[in-house]
Amino acid sequence: MKSSQRKNMKYLITSALPYINGVKHLGNFVGSMLPADVYARFLRQEGETVIFVCATDEHGTPAEIAAKEAGLDIESYCQNQHQLQAEIYKSFLLSFDFFGRTSSKYNYNLTQHFYKQLDNNGFIEEHEIKQMYSLEDDRFLPDRYIIGTCPNCGYSSARGDQCENCTSVLDPTELQNPRSAISGSTRLEIRKSKHLFLKLSALKDEIQSWISSHNNWPNLTKSIAMKWLNEGLKDRCITRDLNWGVPVPRSGFEGKVFYVWFDAPIEYIAATQEWALEDSAKRDWKTWWDRAEDVKYVQFMAKDNLPFHTIMWPAMILGTREKWKMADYIKGFNWLTYYGNKFSTSAKRGVFLDQALDILPADYWRYALIAMAPESSDSAFTWELLQIKVNKDLADNLGNFVNRILKFASTHFGSTIPEGSPPGNLEQKLQETCNTFVIQLKSFLRNMEFRKAAETLCSLWSIGNQYSDERAPWLLIKEDREAAAQVIRTCINLIYFYAIISKPFIPLTAEKIFDALNISEAERMKSFSNAMDLNVLPPGHSFNVPSPLFRKLDDAEIKQLRIKFGGVAE
Repeated sequence: MKSSQRKNMKYLITSALPYINGVKHLGNFVGSMLPADVYARFLRQEGETVIFVCATDEHGTPAEIAAKEAGLDIESYCQNQHQLQAEIYKSFLLSFDFFGRTSSKYNYNLTQHFYKQLDNNGFIEEHEIKQMYSLEDDRFLPDRYIIGTCPNCGYSSARGDQCENCTSVLDPTELQNPRSAISGSTRLEIRKSKHLFLKLSALKDEIQSWISSHNNWPNLTKSIAMKWLNEGLKDRCITRDLNWGVPVPRSGFEGKVFYVWFDAPIEYIAATQEWALEDSAKRDWKTWWDRAEDVKYVQFMAKDNLPFHTIMWPAMILGTREKWKMADYIKGFNWLTYYGNKFSTSAKRGVFLDQALDILPADYWRYALIAMAPESSDSAFTWELLQIKVNKDLADNLGNFVNRILKFASTHFGSTIPEGSPPGNLEQKLQETCNTFVIQLKSFLRNMEFRKAAETLCSLWSIGNQYSDERAPWLLIKEDREAAAQVIRTCINLIYFYAIISKPFIPLTAEKIFDALNISEAERMKSFSNAMDLNVLPPGHSFNVPSPLFRKLDDAEIKQLRIKFGGVAE
């Protein structure tokens, strides 16, 4: 992906909409929302105009089943869960400009508008189809209400619309050993029901042309899109026999709603509308979506969402014959597994976001997860790997450097930065090395290569430790106080530099460092390009010694966490 961008480009960033049915796990988080937030924060810091929108996905089978299990009506359940998820994402310091809901009136109106445009343009067809009916539940079962064995890969818990394991798109009647997701009953029979279909087959050439025009997409994104195309696009049913969802404005379809994957991506536009309404005098949502050639639209999601965002959502836009903004770049992620297995609520295996915050503060998770992001392939979360990232990278590398330098400075030079002798060759070399690494870090973030970005950030932290170890001010001060003062002044400026470049990853820690260094609000938003100056904080600038930035995880704690959350036994 080219790092150069058109001048005055604006950035529209969206991440996959989290389902409303319960708190998401670490894999959901690192596969969409977290990297999107790091990217958005970085771009804002570089002075770019950005909006980052997301929402809870509240329609479809998961919501109805979860509400029933919770003993709540669907609207109350969704309201409660939306608030819970919003609070969790705020605690993880996600910088959404707007976090909406697919059940909003704006999404209802836009969804019906999209349908009418598609229908007017001849891309909607009505068919009577054979559909599973549960005798036990006395109702038609929408595809996600049916669970069975995938005919393609043998996965035993495939849903009726898609197999999570192999990402194959399915028809419920293709499942082997089907059962109701509501009651578990196998007393199913096939009955006829009338539904609407989006004519993907009629839009295939346009979709293929659009996909082919994006050679810069990640291999994962492109390969999944091409897999769908090569298998042949089938017309897609976009209505369901459900009570909860966007009503279908068509005679004879009373009591039916739109398929969740039809209305969900439209919420990106609806959320932008609501964001604009918060300050309508200064914000115009149409400048982001209507013929928005000056907007770079970037989407973040895990691989199971890729087919819908590379095929179905673009087909919906193309079929309207309206000039809606389409994605410029789709960043797809593989799975983050838990010791090589899927996260599972029922099996009590893995860590969910509310649990994670009870264990460690948000910044620990933000850095560690980005450092193990499943970009080129699936990656495994383990407590042992988390321990390494926290203890070695955060505590020993960054945290120890900050605390020992500031404590030493306070002890020997008081609460202001000492002047010392002029910088020498080692300081010049340090500046050049940091400049080289910052250029790499910026490039990786611009190109959304998050693991490489985290590795580069950690390498930059190491440079400070290497410099201070080589100069050894704790020894130097016994022989040359002015030279020691110069080393400390350089290191304190390094600490300021580290806070600036670490801010997209660990924003709360960056703020703690800024507070300790008494940095003004204006100077906290320095861009990466302007960050590397080892003389920006002058002699006499005051500072404080913060409490340790990070705590370490010992082996006993790791063992207990592994036992509690279903990790691999010793």
